[in-house]
Amino acid sequence: MIRRTIAFLLVAASFSLAQAKRPFTFEDMMQLKRIGDFTVSPDGKWVAFSAVDVSLAENTRQSHLWIVPLAGGPERRLTPAGADTEDRLRFSPDGQRVLYTAVRNKVSQIYVQPFDPETGALTGQPRPVTDLSTEADGGLWSPDGTQILFVSAVYPECPDDACNRARNDELAKSKVKAQIFTRLLYRHWNAYANGTRSHLFLAPVDCLVKAVTKNGRLLPFTSSVDVPCPARDLTPGDHDVPPFSLGGQDQYQFSPDGKEIAFTSNLDEVEATSTNSDVFTLSLTDPSAKPVNLTAANHGSDSTPMYSPDGKWIAIRSQFRAGYESDRFRLQLIDRATKKITNLTESFDRWVQSMAWAPNSKKLYITADDSGDAPIYIVNLGGNSPNEREETGKKEGGGVSPIPIALGSNDSPTPAADGRPIVFSRSSVRFPNELFIATPDPRPTCNMPKGVISTPPFLETDPPCGWREKQLTHLNDAVLSQVQMQPVEPFWFTGSEKAKVEGFVLKPPNFDPAKKYPVKFLIHGGPQGAWGDDWSFRWNPNLFAANGYVAIMINPRGSTGYGQKFVDDINGDWGGRAFQDLMLGLDYAETHFAYLDKQRECALGASYGGYMANWILGHTTRFRCIVSHDGMFNPESAWGATEELWFNEWEFRGTPWTNRELYRKWSPMLAAPNFKTPTLVVHGQLDYRLDVGEGFQLFTTLQRLHVPSKMLYFPDEGHWVLKPQNSQLWYRTVNDWVDQWTTPSTSGRH
Repeated sequence: MIRRTIAFLLVAASFSLAQAKRPFTFEDMMQLKRIGDFTVSPDGKWVAFSAVDVSLAENTRQSHLWIVPLAGGPERRLTPAGADTEDRLRFSPDGQRVLYTAVRNKVSQIYVQPFDPETGALTGQPRPVTDLSTEADGGLWSPDGTQILFVSAVYPECPDDACNRARNDELAKSKVKAQIFTRLLYRHWNAYANGTRSHLFLAPVDCLVKAVTKNGRLLPFTSSVDVPCPARDLTPGDHDVPPFSLGGQDQYQFSPDGKEIAFTSNLDEVEATSTNSDVFTLSLTDPSAKPVNLTAANHGSDSTPMYSPDGKWIAIRSQFRAGYESDRFRLQLIDRATKKITNLTESFDRWVQSMAWAPNSKKLYITADDSGDAPIYIVNLGGNSPNEREETGKKEGGGVSPIPIALGSNDSPTPAADGRPIVFSRSSVRFPNELFIATPDPRPTCNMPKGVISTPPFLETDPPCGWREKQLTHLNDAVLSQVQMQPVEPFWFTGSEKAKVEGFVLKPPNFDPAKKYPVKFLIHGGPQGAWGDDWSFRWNPNLFAANGYVAIMINPRGSTGYGQKFVDDINGDWGGRAFQDLMLGLDYAETHFAYLDKQRECALGASYGGYMANWILGHTTRFRCIVSHDGMFNPESAWGATEELWFNEWEFRGTPWTNRELYRKWSPMLAAPNFKTPTLVVHGQLDYRLDVGEGFQLFTTLQRLHVPSKMLYFPDEGHWVLKPQNSQLWYRTVNDWVDQWTTPSTSGRH
């Protein structure tokens, strides 16, 4: 009786606390700091990281450097308040200095500054190591701490920086802004090609020359001012090194002895149709050495080279199907002595994402999407060969069975120098990225089977057996402690062709199960993406639910984290199984969750989710309204206007003239006579993945059909809405549109 009373009081107190908290707002979200890149000091005492501050009033986002003791304690800013943007800090091998990228006067260069490993403070003054007119980023220390490897986008025909500067000055002064294109990929993501290529450069850290300024230019080898020595271009030519990426780990690295680098590049002639990146090595001891392609036999993607600490192996991520950007990412090992490549994870039917070597070179830590989460796994290599296992692994077709050690939505596992603890980032639908640590901590009561891939369900705070977790940073506690954030609750149902499909429900603040709530039905992009227990600033489920809605999210066919066949099932079938999965998932939710108001549901999606919103528009009238953001409307015109042609040609199995039937079969435009649902169209002028013309065509069609419609057009945004005030307008317009059509007076059937 006493226990029941205590339990009741605890529940009542928790309910009272939830009632006291207010709903999450857009302004709250803009106050949250956004943790990005991080690194561990060589002595294992500190973790340095970058965090972005957003100013809604000034419409800016700035990254700054922070540090936190690995043993635990308060985090603090490394650089003074009011400083310009800094990012990507890296400790020198001896831990006495750091390098980082800093933007000064709108120019990005790499700086070096002394660091006190006892106090965890920067000392002295930052000194630029680069001074290029083409700017610099992505710095890495050489193993001996004497040189820095970095990236700069240069004109491939220019032999030096003076030539690059002259080219930029000429373009800036010219009154003619026309461009001439002679090949594809003339624009990419949100910018037109300007003739430059990213190249890897090598620069000495402590070499300075004298210079004076004349007409605003630095003149080397005279007197007056110290400037960095000229950097050496390691990858000259008309190819990008590294290739374009939207994030993720470095695509280049020093070998442990500093005598070689490995890097990723794509040398195919038509980049717009190719996913064939390869891993190369380049000797730094021979000035005449040429890059060596280690993965030429594979015509899919090979990337993310990572040397083992003992120098014997290079770990890479590989896809085997050419032209398919959503093939399964495998973990492979390259034997540096024999060049033999071993596939470690063929029996592991998940995408290998981030990865890191253990200091003893006998295991790797990886993350992989799995049913709405991204656990950290151990891949044990065993003895002297990747085919030998430690007892926690097992032989399966020449691969290794990864062992999960940290559940949740995790990224970038990074072991300290002694191998423990592992530092990683984690987010949830209730908080953006924070840093955590996982430490080996065997528990005798734990009986998890060895060699498993999936784990039994654990409590949210209970990591898998043998590991103990701890949150390291708490940058956003002050804001989040004031608001009520709901968890996502998973559910499973039978989808198209009797497939097992997962969905999620997120309830509004102060949820009352006796009430009926309108629904925001959120559709993810990709289509090779997934909803789960992770954070989003662009499509935030808690922010959608905050004003009294239930958010329903389904991971239909094409979603990641459920095996490669589940991903592949959407190829050539964009409006088929995935549409059926979505509708069956909503049917299940309506049947099993009595608090849903079936008469007040709106469908919202972006990218592929925007395509599906357009498909829904022509194939069902069950929704009161639709929001279509950057969606494909006419697959034939979308093919001609996109830049990454490999995507459309894989998904629609050819070009519009070789397989027009499929382009037309899955065309939302051709279902226009069925359009009846009020629709908000959102598109950005700088979206070159799905050209703004797709949004204009949709809006024009809706207007000509007299379907209630509105268009939100951003002349200064691309595929994502990133500027703070634009994002504020986006959320306000989207939520107002849904509110307009889900009020009782507008929620009758069409």
